[in-house]
Amino acid sequence: MLISAQHKINIPVRKILVIQLGDIGDVVWAIPAFWALKAAFPQAGLSVLVRNPNGDLLLDDPHIDKIFQVDQQSLFKGLQLLKNLRREKFDLLFDLRADDRGAFISFLSGAKMRAALYCSGLFWRNRAFTHLVDPPPVKERILGAAEQSFKIIRGFAIKETTSTPQIFVAEKLKDKISALLTEEKVEATHGWVSINPFSRWSYKEWDMDKWRQLASFVWQKYKMPVIITGSIAERKLADELAAESNSPIYNLAGKTTLREMAALLQMSRVHIGVDSAAPHIAAAVGTPTITIYGPSDWRDWAPPGDRNQVVLPDMDCSPCHKKGCDGNGRSKCLDELSVAKVQSAIETMLNKVVSDNS
Repeated sequence: MLISAQHKINIPVRKILVIQLGDIGDVVWAIPAFWALKAAFPQAGLSVLVRNPNGDLLLDDPHIDKIFQVDQQSLFKGLQLLKNLRREKFDLLFDLRADDRGAFISFLSGAKMRAALYCSGLFWRNRAFTHLVDPPPVKERILGAAEQSFKIIRGFAIKETTSTPQIFVAEKLKDKISALLTEEKVEATHGWVSINPFSRWSYKEWDMDKWRQLASFVWQKYKMPVIITGSIAERKLADELAAESNSPIYNLAGKTTLREMAALLQMSRVHIGVDSAAPHIAAAVGTPTITIYGPSDWRDWAPPGDRNQVVLPDMDCSPCHKKGCDGNGRSKCLDELSVAKVQSAIETMLNKVVSDNS
């Protein structure tokens, strides 16, 4: 096990495996690292290992040759996965996270060089790798979610080609979404706005009645209906939101695969959401985004560029990085965030979108 801020790759590299077993947003923000590795070793086959079904977002990416997905529920599939990975005979492996499962898979993969970030105090995890990157301290904070992956690959003199993720969407997926919109009787002569009001964590969510007010504003001013995106687990709440609205809201939560949702988001005029996976996907497919942040830090996660805006609470305590105020699962900063502030951001964004397309 070699620990250093800089390593040399002194073996022929024919096959590379990158492990990213985080959430959807983590996978999206790892895309620039995938591309950097492919640019550094253009003749090598690049494979990625992610949690199922997160890899579906990468199926149309020409930089990636193979996608392996971890099924958490099946021991048999786990053993079969390890067998398949060893069969590939990888030369170079990067684990982009600091969890035990990634380290365990890395150790058993058979890869000649296994690299990760050095983690103080995690002795067993560190021993799973042949090379650990211990980057020197930086003088100032470097912002952006892609930075965590870059810290590792820079330790091997691999330079990033971009810090902005891009997800490729096949035309056949857009055709599926068009068919779904027809089936759901979505009337959107002037296009639509997609929203994701829900998160796995309630402390990141905004009041549902405020979402109804936003939907009403978008409809009254721009004649665009709202389409709710999300998982099947969020469908019931989305039904409640749509049922009590006085403007057209269509609930497509749980009616698309993750890959199809990327197409749906790309086809929407603007995406508005809380801090969860959908804004990352929307920005990566090129759709303008407005993301509402509360206790989590937008500087670490918000998509860059003037096509992506954030709306922040007015309270000085935000971001606090806490999971709600007073242990109740809700965040006061978001509860007090006004509709008018979000509405102003929507108006600025939609006016620009409408103008650019006129």
